[in-house]
Amino acid sequence: MTIFTLKPHNKSCFFPQPQRTQNTHSQNPFIKTSFQRFNFHFRPSKLIHRHRTIVLCSTQQDIKENHNKVSKTKANVLPDHDDVEQQLEGFSLNWPPWKNLPLRYKLIGTTSLAFVICNMDKVNLSIAIIPLSHQFGWNSSTAGLVQSSFFWGYALSQLPGGWLAKVFGGRKVLEVGVLVWSVATALVPFLAGYLPGLLLTRILVGIGEGVSPSAATDLIARSIPLEERSRAVAFVFGGLSVGSVMGLLFAPPIIQNLGWESVFYLFGLLGVVWFLGFQFLEGGETRPATESLTLSQGNTTQSWQTSLKEMNSSIKDVPWKAFFQSRAVWAMIYAHFCGSWGHYTCLSWLPTYFSQELDLNLTEAAWVSILPPLASIFVTSIASQLADSLISKGVETTTVRKICQSIAFLSPAVCMTLSSLDLGLPPWEIVGLLTGGLALSSFALSGLYCTHQDISPEYASILLGITNTVGAVPGIVGVALTGYLLDTTHSWSISLYAPSIFFYLSGTVVWLAFASSKPQTFSEEN
Repeated sequence: MTIFTLKPHNKSCFFPQPQRTQNTHSQNPFIKTSFQRFNFHFRPSKLIHRHRTIVLCSTQQDIKENHNKVSKTKANVLPDHDDVEQQLEGFSLNWPPWKNLPLRYKLIGTTSLAFVICNMDKVNLSIAIIPLSHQFGWNSSTAGLVQSSFFWGYALSQLPGGWLAKVFGGRKVLEVGVLVWSVATALVPFLAGYLPGLLLTRILVGIGEGVSPSAATDLIARSIPLEERSRAVAFVFGGLSVGSVMGLLFAPPIIQNLGWESVFYLFGLLGVVWFLGFQFLEGGETRPATESLTLSQGNTTQSWQTSLKEMNSSIKDVPWKAFFQSRAVWAMIYAHFCGSWGHYTCLSWLPTYFSQELDLNLTEAAWVSILPPLASIFVTSIASQLADSLISKGVETTTVRKICQSIAFLSPAVCMTLSSLDLGLPPWEIVGLLTGGLALSSFALSGLYCTHQDISPEYASILLGITNTVGAVPGIVGVALTGYLLDTTHSWSISLYAPSIFFYLSGTVVWLAFASSKPQTFSEEN
């Protein structure tokens, strides 16, 4: 709103008295007066919001004073147009909230989300296997064969996944892996009645998920400093526990209300959505120029030939012989095998165990099976904070990794031993023991799973590919063997507990004797 100001010279609210002359008659209605010159100027007001006009009067000096006041008022009241634009621009730059996060945090967050979906697609069959067995008349051996088929592809893809992550970068390998396993998951209902076809889909799921750990390890090794590494590994691989919880939580009601086919459709769709959303994440992990495979914008044929030569040379440059001459690498291999035996057999068979031993229905058995991975989420955060804190305080990295991995092995071994003995424990106490033991096994994320990056950031993805290949064998042998032993002995203690206890104890001995986190060059001369 604008105020029109009119001021008299004497600053009075009234007109000055007229000056009479001698020849002026007193009765003359027309009086000759003398006024100072009026000046008009305009100024904005911040206090008046109604449309009205005020006429005041001022002199030249008042104009200058008021002009200075107006300028100050305008500066205080009305924001500059550029300032408004900057504020709006700043608001847009800060939305969404994670837009200004460092790139490594975005990659770690999305990778962890991929691992959530990964285990959702892994555990969905452990729940769906119960109605599938009833529908198609499968015994425990056949059910074990179907569940173990996932690990055939998982084992086969470990070394190729590690090499591809090193050559192409963990980001590209991860996004292709998610797409492959998600599409294969959605195909399960179409081929469930044809056993070879069903096995093929689960193999493809295993291949897609098998390249993911190496891709994640490549991202962590190249973008996360040592003092943050335990937390990064825990956050990424902790997504597996979250995925197990969500899969076991949502799969039973989906199966009971919509049929077992729907769980594969919905979980597969989640992976496809993740893949599409991941395309909008700008940038990728930083890789040395000598380790990057890029296609030039010039001659495409020549670019592919150059890339193939680089790929071939990258395979030859890997010091395979030096890997297998290292005692620390062998310790990682055996420890990975031992930990995977207990983890995969329990992951596949616990819902069936709780259903048969506790006489629970499908939903109740799944909800009880949630407890170990749910507790693992909290244990993982504590273990990672403890490990990073000890390293930052100067404790030797090898010592920290040995402590964490020993806890990860001995805790489930003790709890399984108590559960397998005939101590007269009620079923819910056995559930508590298994929950505690399997949750504490998550200390491995601050032990074994950090050692690959510790000893060689350059070859971390390939080293994980080696150990994870051997670590996938229990998924093939252990899961199927558990079903076979269950059919022949009808004893959960012999089929599920006894082998896991043995490998946990022997793995502890080997780890304490030979494990090391000291950086190694793996030169062929050594």
